[in-house]
Amino acid sequence: MTFRKYLVLAGVTVFAAAGDSMLSHGMKQTGNISLHHLQSVIFAVRNPWVTLGIVLLLAFFASYMNALSWADLTYVLPATSLGYVLLALVARFALHEQVSPLRWLGIALISGGVGFVAGGPALTSHHPHEDQHRDAAATGETAAAVISSGAES
Repeated sequence: MTFRKYLVLAGVTVFAAAGDSMLSHGMKQTGNISLHHLQSVIFAVRNPWVTLGIVLLLAFFASYMNALSWADLTYVLPATSLGYVLLALVARFALHEQVSPLRWLGIALISGGVGFVAGGPALTSHHPHEDQHRDAAATGETAAAVISSGAES
């Protein structure tokens, strides 16, 4: 895996943890909101911490989409589990939340599972038939055309 791909995975991890933390901080300042009162939602989004959290979570989604474009979901999701550790540390020391020993144990177990996934390939092999359908979807070709071209082969 290239250095750039490691940076993308790090971006997924950091942007998610930072975005969730900022959103949590801002929502604690804002208080309860209700989806039945749109004004309270708009008021919450105007909080700078909430806005920053949303921007960071958008960066997370962009990085996540990038990672999923070259790796399997079963690789990307566990590979970013360091975010659970970062989030727990931020929650404990920056947001002053109580993190129970049982939660720390759960975070350790989840993070420990990364070792099982990290040894495998980032992208599992695909059958040529799947590649034809994916290429057809990208070019706008119909499924019937792909099937008929496969029958001619």
